[in-house]
Amino acid sequence: MPRLFTGIEIPAATKEDLARIKGGLPSARWIDPENYHLTLRFIGDIDGRMAPEVAEMLARIDRRSFSLDVEGLGTFGSRRPHAIIARIAPSRALSELRTEQERLMQRIGLPPETRRFSPHITLARLKGASERDIADYLTLTGPLAIQQFAVERFVLFSAKESVGGGPYVVEEAYPLFAGTA
Repeated sequence: MPRLFTGIEIPAATKEDLARIKGGLPSARWIDPENYHLTLRFIGDIDGRMAPEVAEMLARIDRRSFSLDVEGLGTFGSRRPHAIIARIAPSRALSELRTEQERLMQRIGLPPETRRFSPHITLARLKGASERDIADYLTLTGPLAIQQFAVERFVLFSAKESVGGGPYVVEEAYPLFAGTA
């Protein structure tokens, strides 16, 4: 049973910029840059009969390409942070793409995604990091200077069962059409 999710691949230059901030935080497990991505819709463990239906439904999406900005660093987990992330600036085009995927996945019988969509790129997973260490890391890292990047396609990823962080495989790619939104 493949574990599937849709996402946006991160361009090589952006991966390099983000990888430069790795290190300096005790107990962080840094994600390999080749596994950086922006998750749009977690689909989950799907049986072999449902996977082609998911892929076919996603192929119906007809949207324009757009650009995204990395807004800054942050954490996930309110009481106990469990990840260091690069936040993505709000984008109407991104939200609309994600909403359309959600609608299509529900149409084929998948349950609705219950988590609020918060676009980000996971950089590190944390286990047992103190709030002080995290705050110091974020302060010392400072603001990010990362160029806006173009989104010209979204993909259907599969993931091996693991603790997280990859490896991820692109199963299908869906182009977005030229022009910006």
